[in-house]
Amino acid sequence: MSKAPISTALRRLIAERFYHRCSYCQTSELIVGSSFTVDHILPEALGGLTILENLSLACWPCNLRKGKRIAALDPASKERVRLFHPILEVWNEHFRWDADGLLIVGLTPSGRATVHALKMNDRERVNSRRLWIDAGWHPPKESKTKDVI
Repeated sequence: MSKAPISTALRRLIAERFYHRCSYCQTSELIVGSSFTVDHILPEALGGLTILENLSLACWPCNLRKGKRIAALDPASKERVRLFHPILEVWNEHFRWDADGLLIVGLTPSGRATVHALKMNDRERVNSRRLWIDAGWHPPKESKTKDVI
């Protein structure tokens, strides 16, 4: 939980900025049926501020697995790299959906490290995506972020 309060208006702005989708795994808040959390991209524990430029929308699994991390191992190179930054970077440049739309594929060291660290292809999420595909709700038509403020 954030040390600084996040107003309803700020939370709404963040949700709109990310199209009501997790800024990491792109899961839609609207199809999950519960509100997502606001993520401090640079965690408060590491000096991150509760300001729009440091806040993104995150589903609970991504937020909990990210925790206070800003870096993780790239499984391909075994090097420690910075996790995907959902405001400064564009999702499609670091990730893509596999042909079936079930798995998120990391395209860059940062993308691969983020997929691995946040377990973005765990069994529960893949099973959910399969149902969402059948319903015509997934994958998102576009995976992008609005312009940086």
